[in-house]
Amino acid sequence: MRCACVACALVACGPTAPSSGDARGIDGAITIDSTPVSLTDAAPCNQLHATIRDFHKTHPDFEHFTSDAVVKGLVAPSLGGDHTPSYAPAGATVCTSGPTQFADWYHDVAGANVAIPITLSLIETSPGTYVFDSGAFFPIDGQGFGDEGFDHNFSFTTEIHTLFTYQGGESFTFRGDDDLWMFVNGQLAIDLGGTHQPATTTVNVDDLGLTKG
Repeated sequence: MRCACVACALVACGPTAPSSGDARGIDGAITIDSTPVSLTDAAPCNQLHATIRDFHKTHPDFEHFTSDAVVKGLVAPSLGGDHTPSYAPAGATVCTSGPTQFADWYHDVAGANVAIPITLSLIETSPGTYVFDSGAFFPIDGQGFGDEGFDHNFSFTTEIHTLFTYQGGESFTFRGDDDLWMFVNGQLAIDLGGTHQPATTTVNVDDLGLTKG
């Protein structure tokens, strides 16, 4: 199974927290899959808007690998020009088929995937600390290509964009299995690629060279 995620700046909310965006710019708009996205559409601090892309089990990157290890270096250290990860290896790896197949992961490709928008609701566990925690994250069971004979719909990627205002002292902790990459200001901050058992890592935003405000 593979439930791959790319997360951009899921650290804290600030005066503006758009439904989509990129922390590299907080005015104007960016373009995702040829669609202009405003960076001023405010969203509540306790919500993250995501795009789930469901894949058929025949896709070579899904339901075809048995490796169980975190694999670093699957994506380039900077986001591509379209604000999605760029595949780094020259060819296949123990958990990926190659650059052509990986290009499907975060782009709408007719016949290869089905894009399904969802909203993740976070719980404020203490002032300024927001948490999403699910021991069974299967948000599209019965949707897209369906569960395809499995107990759940396992074959999907998750893409999230949001903005936050850096105030100092923020951190972001991720725990989960299978691929996770988080970029802040377009730069790779968490690299947990590969199909693997749940792994945990924390990023201290103070270490990323950002300017307060």
